[in-house]
Amino acid sequence: MDDLLSEFLTETSESLSTLDVELVKLEQNPEPKILSNIFRLVHTIKGTCGFLGLPRLETVAHAGENVLGKFRDGELQVTPGAVTLILNCLDRIKMILGHIEATEAEPEGDDKDLIAQLNAAAEGRVQEASPAPAAEPAPAPVVEPEPAAPEPAVPPAAQAAPEHEPEHVEAPVPVAAPTPVAPSTALAAPTPTEVPKESAVAAQTIRVNVELLENLMTLVSELVLTRNQLLQMVRGNDDSEFATPLQRLSHITTDLQEGVMKTRMQPIGNAWAKLPRIVRDLSVEMNKKIDLQMIGAETELDRQVLELIKDPLTHMVRNSADHGLESTNERRLIGKPEVGKIVLNAYHEGGHIIIEIADDGRGLNIARIRQKVAANGLATEGELEQMNDQQVAQYIFRAGFSTAEKVTSVSGRGVGMDVVRTNIEKIGGTIELKTQQGKGTSFIIKIPLTLAIVSALIVECAGERFAIPQISVLELVRTTANSEHGIEVINNAPVLRLRDRLLPLVSLRTLLRLGGDAGERGETFIVVTQVGAYTFGIIVDRVFDTEEIVVKPVAPILRHISMFSGNTILGDGSVIMILDPNGIAGSTGEIVGGSQATAEASTSRDLHAEDRQSLLVFRAGGIDLKGVPLALVARLEEIEVGQIEHSHGKPVVQYRGKLMPLVTIDGSFDVRTEGRQPVLVFADRERSMGLVVDEIVDIVEERLKVELSVDQPGLIGTAVVSGKATDIIDAGFYLTQAWGDWFGSPDQEFQGDTEAKRILLVDDSPFFRNLLTPLLSVAGYEVTSVDSADKALSLRESGDNFDAIISDIEMPGMDGFDFAQAVRSEGRWAKIPMVALSSHATEKDFERGREVGFTDYVAKFDRDALLQTLAQSLSAKGAA
Repeated sequence: MDDLLSEFLTETSESLSTLDVELVKLEQNPEPKILSNIFRLVHTIKGTCGFLGLPRLETVAHAGENVLGKFRDGELQVTPGAVTLILNCLDRIKMILGHIEATEAEPEGDDKDLIAQLNAAAEGRVQEASPAPAAEPAPAPVVEPEPAAPEPAVPPAAQAAPEHEPEHVEAPVPVAAPTPVAPSTALAAPTPTEVPKESAVAAQTIRVNVELLENLMTLVSELVLTRNQLLQMVRGNDDSEFATPLQRLSHITTDLQEGVMKTRMQPIGNAWAKLPRIVRDLSVEMNKKIDLQMIGAETELDRQVLELIKDPLTHMVRNSADHGLESTNERRLIGKPEVGKIVLNAYHEGGHIIIEIADDGRGLNIARIRQKVAANGLATEGELEQMNDQQVAQYIFRAGFSTAEKVTSVSGRGVGMDVVRTNIEKIGGTIELKTQQGKGTSFIIKIPLTLAIVSALIVECAGERFAIPQISVLELVRTTANSEHGIEVINNAPVLRLRDRLLPLVSLRTLLRLGGDAGERGETFIVVTQVGAYTFGIIVDRVFDTEEIVVKPVAPILRHISMFSGNTILGDGSVIMILDPNGIAGSTGEIVGGSQATAEASTSRDLHAEDRQSLLVFRAGGIDLKGVPLALVARLEEIEVGQIEHSHGKPVVQYRGKLMPLVTIDGSFDVRTEGRQPVLVFADRERSMGLVVDEIVDIVEERLKVELSVDQPGLIGTAVVSGKATDIIDAGFYLTQAWGDWFGSPDQEFQGDTEAKRILLVDDSPFFRNLLTPLLSVAGYEVTSVDSADKALSLRESGDNFDAIISDIEMPGMDGFDFAQAVRSEGRWAKIPMVALSSHATEKDFERGREVGFTDYVAKFDRDALLQTLAQSLSAKGAA
């Protein structure tokens, strides 16, 4: 193809992309500055067509320019119908350009129909037109630097950035205004009276072929590998004569790498360029008012990554406009603003890019998704019953899944979101979904800045080294026999208790079938990794250092192994595999269907009583299953029977430097005579107690609903857990068996007649929340627990109602006294009975509690008094 024609096609395609954005802006805000820029770009396209001998293209552009001229002169009003007509004109130009690029000649035919409409519009006879399907523009090379070749026959066409429109000087046809360059090298925009000197522009910018940039990146990658090898050779040999020059070489290589990387970086706004036009056409087609807000368009990422996320972003924005946002009439009826909002936000965070796509629409139809899941056989009714809404929502990522009632030009074919997630995961990214009925849906995408050179953590397992991309690594945990963080085993599956949470573990040795025996190592390393909302740990033998690695594609013979994403060469010349955390999570069966929301659901389970909580199921003193809230259990231990001692006739064991009493379910203390004995360790502050059990059965997520209450000491009642009758133990009873003053007074049970009243429990201590919730539940209350006063007040703002509030006094941030004042000051909770809990139960405390609005004040350890006070307060409220 002729160089001049190629230059024209590239520049015109770029100008058309800008025109799409600018015309949508013009429709929303018909400013003279925007209109002037649009007219200038179309005028340049028309003039250049005449110069190159492209009569059909010139005729269409000329007709469009006539309408724009009438806009500019004030003879025509900018209406949606007129803007649609100009957009149709641009689409026709794109179609012709595509044919020219393929054949180097204009297509056969004419454009009389379109030109007649444009001429009619210019004469003031415009009809309200509907948008034509947008033609895809001819692909243009994606590079940052914008050239201006020395003394070009046709200088580059003008292009305006979406964020601002620099002033340009009108130039005689076919000469066009210079194009703004990348932000890092852009010249100051000339004032209206300045004429930019062509020689100055030529000296500052240059057009570079994409292939050349790719070759440079490859060479730099090889240079980085060589640098790493040389550094490895002199490592540990500080007196080497090569140390100083190698250090200098390392700095230069790093600077060169950063420089070449910058040539590959592009603002993410380039991937958003088509979206305003797409949203605008959809709003007209579907009779919706849509406001598309794009924040952080200047955020830069690698060209290769940018190309790979364009289509997923487009699909999600179209989904938000079609599925997410209600029609104008619907929004008006439910009290929402008529204009629906779609917000795109991009920003850097920790070496990667975060992209958020959010709308304020109706949210996902969870009930409809449940029906579709059952109808398609993706899950049984029983399984769906056990899933919360966030878990069910994840099924939209399944292949072929769609809830659309009919097929439209936008949706309903059952393809899309599964491809979106697959494409994002292919580049090492993750996607998270959050939805709220009636309030909207948001997607959060996390992707690496670049795919060529990444930071990775080097680990070792069974004598083999591997690289784990740093983007997925949250933290490292070192465990030893005596460390606080120990590996526990439940149903032959290893777990790690990390900050009051059980973290599932994956053994790299077992997963990759590396063979050998881990042996009696004194220490183990766990790489805590996150994929989407799922967090897990990878067990490895050793951890080295982070290193900049060059990513090489996986050999064809290994591509079927999902645990590998590539390979690289280390500084010592070793070739190692790069692990794919997405593949590792998938191989464990965790990232399937709706389970990706498990971790996210766990963070919000405290906010609603109907949400699940983790229960530890075990057997002790018989074959009956027993359960206890997992959050109450500090650790799962196996103690040597020979280490059990006795104090005052009661069994104890030396545990972490202190004596820990042991208690059995039936009080008989019938333990094993040899080997190791499973023990549940309960701990609060400085005290601990070991509950002796026979077998740990499982850890399950359940909605705890006690269906049968019992009079037996130590049992709250019986619930259905995983389809089996399970006795829920009263942990408080066994705590007082070990320490009579654990709560400060003898423990008694109290059953009140509560008629399923709703109780809000506010306490920053997970121990007491999980201790009191089953106690209140078995007494017939429906309990919602939160860990701060701020969260409690947010429930008030969201419309939740309760019959009574139980609040701790000593809490970080807003304490109980301030919380009571905030509740009494205003809002729907002003007259709700409030019961204060505190470990300081003096008359002075009681008095202050009553002053700020508490109905009554109860010592934290006195559960009997709490239930009595609660019943009395509710009775008084009912009488009033």
